[in-house]
Amino acid sequence: MKVVHTIEELRDQLRGQLRVSFVPTMGNLHEGHLALMKTARHHGDPVVASIFVNRLQFGPNEDFDRYPRTLASDIEKLERDRNVYVLFAPDEKELYPEPQQFRVQPADDLGGMLEGEFRPGFFEGVSTIVLKLFSCVQPQVAVFGKKDYQQLMVVRKMCRQFQLPTQIVPQETVRAEDGLALSSRNGYLSADERAEAPALYRVLNDVKTRLAQGARDPLALEQEAAAVLQQRGWQVDYIALRRQHDLNAPTAHDMQAGTPLVTLAAAKLGRTRLIDNLEMLPG
Repeated sequence: MKVVHTIEELRDQLRGQLRVSFVPTMGNLHEGHLALMKTARHHGDPVVASIFVNRLQFGPNEDFDRYPRTLASDIEKLERDRNVYVLFAPDEKELYPEPQQFRVQPADDLGGMLEGEFRPGFFEGVSTIVLKLFSCVQPQVAVFGKKDYQQLMVVRKMCRQFQLPTQIVPQETVRAEDGLALSSRNGYLSADERAEAPALYRVLNDVKTRLAQGARDPLALEQEAAAVLQQRGWQVDYIALRRQHDLNAPTAHDMQAGTPLVTLAAAKLGRTRLIDNLEMLPG
């Protein structure tokens, strides 16, 4: 595996390649990330991965400074995994060589809801860095995990809006044996919090079960699920039952017609904010 730190080095490595497959990450790699790399290998060759902790997608009171940076161990994992041909690990000055005067602003109908509401500026930061990285790598395929469901949709919409020649491939969420979605932020959890954390996934499964059994009131399902977590000591930002194709709230017709839905959740356990989601269908 080649490790490069500049855009010039990256382009030298990729010159003449016809079907580059790309996985952008912020590092601190786990099995979920490695699953992305494996999927990327099935869709293109060579595979490029990037590691860059993007300041623009962190709010003023979020964890940018303490976000885990583990480049040496990340390189070891990728070399053992043998799916990545080039790792692009730029510093901040390489990607932001001057004050950031141009940013990509997603429309409020998608970027302003849910995560966009609770983390203002987050999807602007995501869209800006993804567009920058796509410009550097020029991939034909890019793989994004479904755990960040809304982010996946924002990136897809950005590619359509800018007519980018990059196919966005989704990767199913990788979970621990107890159901907890793998995330770099899981490392912040204490032992007791880690034991409690799978409750988030169980609540989503409860919504799925209720829906399959004929429940038809989205607001009631959301409120009941939030109440379960709050009673267990969680601070809930949102639990939202939405249509898969646009993340808008389902109508009565959607509930009767079997429109594909997804329940998205974000909640804090202690100081750690966890997100998850689960696709489902009305029964």
